[in-house]
Amino acid sequence: MTTTTKMRSLPFLRRMTFASFLIATILLSWNDWAEIQFVTAAETTAPKAEGVIQLTAKNFDKSLSDGNSWLIEFYAPWCSHCTRFAPSYEAVAEQLHSAKNKKHKVKVAKVDGATERALASRFSVKGFPTFFLVNGWSVREYVGHRSQENLIKFATKTYEEVEEMPFLFGPFGPMGQLRSFLMRSGTWVVGMYENLTEERGLKPLIAMAVLCFGGIVVGLTMIAVLGVVMMSKMKQD
Repeated sequence: MTTTTKMRSLPFLRRMTFASFLIATILLSWNDWAEIQFVTAAETTAPKAEGVIQLTAKNFDKSLSDGNSWLIEFYAPWCSHCTRFAPSYEAVAEQLHSAKNKKHKVKVAKVDGATERALASRFSVKGFPTFFLVNGWSVREYVGHRSQENLIKFATKTYEEVEEMPFLFGPFGPMGQLRSFLMRSGTWVVGMYENLTEERGLKPLIAMAVLCFGGIVVGLTMIAVLGVVMMSKMKQD
């Protein structure tokens, strides 16, 4: 390949990279957007700030878009540390929800990480309980001693001393969305496999073949969409 040919290929490579990133972002965000659009109004309405607020995949993004800071605990029902700390965390919620600081309003919530695995993947949760302070796209993880007093200080004062999670790898960035997408996709595939083998009575090999065929169809569709985008972009240039 000559130097001139290489120079001509650079714009095309840049367009390919941009288009791939754009399509990936749209696909990764689609599932979250669809969940928000099609759940009922009762499910999507941000819950009242009375005690610790339970967040799920259905109301998570809707609730956090209210402009307040959120102190979020990822817990698991089988976690003994989480169970013992639950009364203290309720006290944290009561104190922060009753605070009159209008400039830095903090809501206290929790997420069942054992059930909401996609959300836990977005935040790269590796153990329970794990606490985060979220303000817009700014995310900070609490790593100190677990106590009522320390969590309140972290949520209202000392959070500024903690480095923010990089947006690229954070829960609202592309890598966080990708982790969530892969977790949801894996859960969906396992559920489909169990449905095909247990409820529809297909043999395991046939069920796997059906899932593989579906994956090929999805892959070809994505390639076709990418090709259309690139062709229209090249015609404009």
